[in-house]
Amino acid sequence: MTPSDVKATLSFSDGSASMDLPIYKGTIGPDVIDIRKLYAQTGKFTYDPGFLSTSSCNSTITYIDGDKGELLYRGYPIEQLAVNCDYLDTCYLLLYGDLPNESQRQDFHARVTNHTMVNEQMQFFLRGFRRDAHPMAIMTGLVGALSAFYHDSTDINNPQHREIAAIRLIAKMPTLVAMAYKYSAGQPYMYPKNDLSYAGNFMRMMFATPCEDYKVNPVIERALDRIFILHADHEQNASTSTVRLCGSSGTNPFAAIAAGVACLWGPAHGGANEACLNMLEEIQANGGVAKVGEFMEKVKDKNSGVKLMGFGHRVYKNYDPRAKLMRETCHEVLNELGLQNDPLFKLAMELEKIALEDDYFVARKLYPNVDFYSGIVQRAIGIPVQLFTAIFALARTVGWIAQLNEMIADPEYKIGRPRQLYVGAAQRDVKPLSER
Repeated sequence: MTPSDVKATLSFSDGSASMDLPIYKGTIGPDVIDIRKLYAQTGKFTYDPGFLSTSSCNSTITYIDGDKGELLYRGYPIEQLAVNCDYLDTCYLLLYGDLPNESQRQDFHARVTNHTMVNEQMQFFLRGFRRDAHPMAIMTGLVGALSAFYHDSTDINNPQHREIAAIRLIAKMPTLVAMAYKYSAGQPYMYPKNDLSYAGNFMRMMFATPCEDYKVNPVIERALDRIFILHADHEQNASTSTVRLCGSSGTNPFAAIAAGVACLWGPAHGGANEACLNMLEEIQANGGVAKVGEFMEKVKDKNSGVKLMGFGHRVYKNYDPRAKLMRETCHEVLNELGLQNDPLFKLAMELEKIALEDDYFVARKLYPNVDFYSGIVQRAIGIPVQLFTAIFALARTVGWIAQLNEMIADPEYKIGRPRQLYVGAAQRDVKPLSER
């Protein structure tokens, strides 16, 4: 990082000495004010709940412009990657900084494919869970447990360990998610097949049984691959920040990624598409399409307590670029499966229509987001609603790993240690029990 010639001057109204703070310019996006010496020189911290105005790191991986509705992976627009690349190409890009050439692509695909099996003892680990356990409860356990099975890749400070851990995690996540699903369904686990694509292999492990051959539908395969690409990374969101903070202690990569899985589980983060489908099913149960207008009026009434899930985004103040791509995929899948007239999907399309046309929602930029469309697509494919967040974790794993590796390789990285504004009791003395 090279500081700008311009500096920020911090002055105090109580006569304390002012100080100059360096300013750094990114390639694109807002400048940042370097406050690292603030406490040492002034005895003061900054106060920023949720870190909404704080850059915790410098990164070359992902850039978001929420006002423009722009998302770049390593400088490439998400629209181009989703159309011209597959998920493993995108993984290579996020991990290594550039899209692969032909030989690099073949080698990377082969390496991931050859690591898709998991240790057979993982099956016994699964049996400790109740059959009706939430898939994310299972996934936090399974991903953390990988460190118990792969001792040769648990040193986060060893580049070779990080490399093989990255390949293993990307390769094994679809297998673990499919195993969690099969376990809850009471069906036999399906082993991966090396002649299938990443998405095609996942579909087969999810939906095939030993009773008959399973044929991968290319439209569904491509839709799933696109879901993976669109969710692969999203800058310093809650789960990514969790992975970085967890990894900053030097813990092993599997534990750091398990922490990300646990964070993603929250309904305000990865659970949003699950919450969206639950909302649709609730509207359907209360009258369906005929009651959509009534429901949307309740959404407009702040006192009603009714929330519209799957619309708007904390970062994007414009149309989410991922939602545009997912909308196309959504309609392709519904057409392929002949579900255009399914009551729940008709209801979803009516909600979409109102949100895109009604002045209330347009003025507030409450556009349908990627969770809205990906939830609809996953339900159409046959993925249970409870599994949606696990699919998200599968896709986001590569982003977490890329961010973790970037942090470890940064010479300026330190163990994370946020500060606080203490507003509790001042020092006091313990009284004898009889006087309390």
